[in-house]
Amino acid sequence: MGVMNLTPAMRQYLDIKEKYKDCILFFRMGDFYEMFFEDATTASKILDITLTSRNKDKEDSVPLCGVPYHAASTYLAKLIGAGLKVAVCEQVEDPKESRGVVKREVVRVVSPGLVVDTDTLDAGKNNYLAGWVVDGDRFGIAFVDISTGEFRVTEGDAKEEFAAEMASLEFREAVVREDDKDTAVTRMLVDGMTQCRINYLDGNCFDYEDSLKLLHEHFHGGATEGVDFEKNRAMTRAAGAVLRYVRETQRQELDHINRIRWYHPENYLVIDDTARRNLELFSTIQDMKKEGSLFHVLDQTVTAMGGRRLRWWMKYPLVKPDEIRERLAAVSELKEAHHTREKVRGLLAEVYDLERLGSRVSMGVASGRDLVALRKSLCVVPDIRTAIGGGESSLISTLAEGLDDLEDIVGLVERAIVDDPPLTIREGYLIKKGFDSELDELVSMSMDGKRWIALLEAKERSETGITNLKVGYNSVFGYYIEVTKANAHLVPENYIRKQTLVNAERYINEELKRYETTVLNAEEKRKSREFELFVAVRAQIAHEIQRIQKTASSIADLDTLVSLAEIAEQYNYCRPIITDDDRIEIKDGRHPVVEKMHLADGFVPNDTILDCGSNRFLIITGPNMAGKSTYIRQTALIVMMAQMGGFVPAAAALIGVVDRIFTRVGAGDSLARGQSTFMVEMTEVAAILKSATRRSLILLDEVGRGTSTFDGLSIAWAVSEYIHDSQRIGARTLFATHYHELIDLARTAEGVKNYSIAVKEWGERIIFLRKIVQGGTNRSYGIQVARLAGVPEAVVTRAREVLENLEKGELDDVGLPKIAGGKVSDRRKNAGQLNLFTNEKDRVIRDLRELDADNLTPLEALTRISLWQERLKKE
Repeated sequence: MGVMNLTPAMRQYLDIKEKYKDCILFFRMGDFYEMFFEDATTASKILDITLTSRNKDKEDSVPLCGVPYHAASTYLAKLIGAGLKVAVCEQVEDPKESRGVVKREVVRVVSPGLVVDTDTLDAGKNNYLAGWVVDGDRFGIAFVDISTGEFRVTEGDAKEEFAAEMASLEFREAVVREDDKDTAVTRMLVDGMTQCRINYLDGNCFDYEDSLKLLHEHFHGGATEGVDFEKNRAMTRAAGAVLRYVRETQRQELDHINRIRWYHPENYLVIDDTARRNLELFSTIQDMKKEGSLFHVLDQTVTAMGGRRLRWWMKYPLVKPDEIRERLAAVSELKEAHHTREKVRGLLAEVYDLERLGSRVSMGVASGRDLVALRKSLCVVPDIRTAIGGGESSLISTLAEGLDDLEDIVGLVERAIVDDPPLTIREGYLIKKGFDSELDELVSMSMDGKRWIALLEAKERSETGITNLKVGYNSVFGYYIEVTKANAHLVPENYIRKQTLVNAERYINEELKRYETTVLNAEEKRKSREFELFVAVRAQIAHEIQRIQKTASSIADLDTLVSLAEIAEQYNYCRPIITDDDRIEIKDGRHPVVEKMHLADGFVPNDTILDCGSNRFLIITGPNMAGKSTYIRQTALIVMMAQMGGFVPAAAALIGVVDRIFTRVGAGDSLARGQSTFMVEMTEVAAILKSATRRSLILLDEVGRGTSTFDGLSIAWAVSEYIHDSQRIGARTLFATHYHELIDLARTAEGVKNYSIAVKEWGERIIFLRKIVQGGTNRSYGIQVARLAGVPEAVVTRAREVLENLEKGELDDVGLPKIAGGKVSDRRKNAGQLNLFTNEKDRVIRDLRELDADNLTPLEALTRISLWQERLKKE
C-alpha cells in the first residue's frame, strides 16, 4: 500500500505496530479486533478464520482478518497457545465524540507468561514468567505468576543446580539479556526449555542500580523480608528485569504483586528434573500423561489453589523435621476427623479460584461474574473456619486464623452486583436496583419508555385499523412502525417511510421520533453509569487484595492437607516417624501408583532398611520384570511423600531426613535430542557423583548397560565403590542391576548388602514372587522371561541351546564356536582335522597367550581369572 493511499486509521495502526513488532496487534475497530498485513496472514492460519483484504482486487490491497471483541478471549488463548504475543489495542475514546480518527492505545500485552484469563490458564498449574542473570560466578533467578501475584527469587553459585532448577519449574516465558543470547549457559538453558517463549531484552533492563531502585519502589516494608538485594546482585538484576517487563506490558500498577519471596533449593528436599521424570511424579515417562503419575494418585484437592499448592509441595518437600511433623500432625487430625473432613471438602468445593480472581480484580480486568464468584467463595469462609476450629494441630489453628471473612467485600458485592451478570461490563444490567439513585432514575426512564412504546403500538393499531402493526427497534435504524405491504393502503399521511423490506414497509412518525430520543439517551446514560459504578466497586475491592490473598493462601494449604488426609484413609497409608538421623526403615512398603493398577496377583509389599552404616549400599539383583525397579522407586516415593508432610503406603515407616534424591534410571527423553543412551547414563551418573552428599538417597538402575559388558561392569563397580566410600559420598543407595558380579562387593566393602527378587522355578518356567529377600543371585532367567513375554517357542528353545553351549565353553570338540552349534550340524565334515584344543587347560593356555595384558583393567583381569577357574574345575 503506497504511503499516499493510507487512511488515517491505517496510519495509526502502523504507528502502533512499529512499537510492538514482536506482537500480533489486536486493533479494535467497533465490535471487532482486526489484524492486518503479516499479522493477519499468521493469525488467520492459527485461528482458522477467513483471510480477506481491504481494497480487494486493487494494487494497494491489505490482508485482513478479525474476531468479535466479545469472544476475544477464545482467540487469544489459541494465539498464546501457539507461543505468540498479542498486543491488545483499544479505542480509548468514544467514537461519537472523536474528531477524526478514534484515539487508540495498547492497554496490555498478552503472552504465554502474561495470562490472567482463567479460561486460558491451566487451573492446576502456576503460569510463570522468569528471568535469569549470570553475574560472574553467581546465578540469579526470578519468576512471577501474574495470575496469582506470586513472585519468587533465589541465587547460588552452582551451575548444575541452577540449570536443574530452571528446567524443573516449567516456565512459560522468560526474559534474557540480549548480550547473553549466544553464551554457553543461555544456549544450554534455552535448549532444555522447549515450551518456553524467550524474549531477548536490551542490557539496560538488567542494570543493577535501576533494578534495585525499581524493586524498592514497588515492594514496601515487610514485602521484601528475607531478601537481600545488595548481597545478591544477580538475583536483583533478574528480578528487576522481570518486574520491569511485566509493568511495561501490562501498563498499570501491579498491586497484587505485593511481596517478593526468597527461596533456596537447599531449604527443601532437592528432586531435580531427572528424578522427577524418572519417578513419574507429575507425568508418565512413556506418554507424558498425568494419569499414572504420583500426582494423579495424591491429588484429591477440590480447589484450583489446592491443586497448585500440592504441586509445589511435591516439587519442594521439606527437610526440617519439626516442619514436617507439623504438617503430619495436621494431616493426622484431619484423617481421624472423618465427618469434619467431609464437611470441609464440601465447603471447599464451593470456593472458586480466589488467587486468580483477586489478581483479576487488582489488574482491572475482572468481570461482573468474577465479582459474583468472589462473593460466593467468601460467603463460605466463616463456615470453613468454624469447621476446622478447636483442634489440636497448631498448623490448622494458624490456617483458621488466616481465614478473613471479608464481610465488607461480601456486603459490597451483594448490594451492588446482580446475581447473574452479563459476560461484558459495558452493556449494562450489572448493578442492582437501589444501589445508586441516579442509575435507578435512568432505569426508570428507560423502562417507562419501553412501556410507552407498547402503549403506542396498541394506540396506532386502533387508530389505523392495521391489526398486525408493530413497533420495533434495531441498532441501525432505531425505533420504527412496521406495516405489511398488504396493509400499505391503510398507512396514514403522517407516517414517514424509513425502510423498505420484501414484504413490509417501516415508518416513523413525529411522536415516535420524539420519544425515541428520550429512550435511547436514557439507555446510553444507563450503560455509562453502570460501567462507572462497576469500575468503582472493583477498585474498592482491589484495595483489599492482600486480605484476599491471605485467605486464598490459607485455603490452598487447608485443601492440600485435606487431600493428603483423604488419600491416607482411602489407601490405608501410615503416618511416618520423622527423625534427623540417617536410618530409613520401611515395613511392608508399597508403590503408590503401581498398587492402583489392579494387578492380577495383587501388589506384594516389601521391607526396606537403609542407613549410612551397615545398610548403606543395597545391591538388588534378579530377572527383568520381577520388580527391581518398582522396589527402588517406591522407596524414594515413600521418602518424598513423608517429607512433603503426607502419610505413606506402608505398614510402618521411619524416615531419616534426606537432602536430595538422585536417580539414574532411563534415557528415553534425551535420545530424541541426539544423545546416545550411554552418554545420557554417564552424564546423569556424573551429576550424582558431583552433587550427592552423605544425606542423599541415590537410586541406580542398570548403570553401564549402554556399553560393552566389560566396560559396563567396570563402570558399575567403580561407581558403586565411589558412592559407598564414606570418605567421598557414603550415601544411602539402592542399586538394581543385572551385573551379578557386583554381589562380590559385599565381601570386601562393609555396608554393602545383597538382596534379590525371589523367584519360584516350575520346570522350565518361573514365577515372580515379587518379594525382596536377602542374598544375591547369579541367574538372570532371561530365557524364561522371554517365554513370559510371548517370544515364539522355537526362538526360546534355540536360545536355551545356545546358552548351554556358551556355559560349556566357547569352542566345541572340533575347535569351532559353540554359539553357532545346534542339534543338527554339518560342521563335522572336517572332523579328521587335528584338534589343537581338546581340553579346558589348553583353552586357558590359549587365552593367556592371546591376552593383551598391557591394556587389561584390574576388573577385567579378575573377571577372566574367575572364568578360567570355572573352566579348570570341569577338567
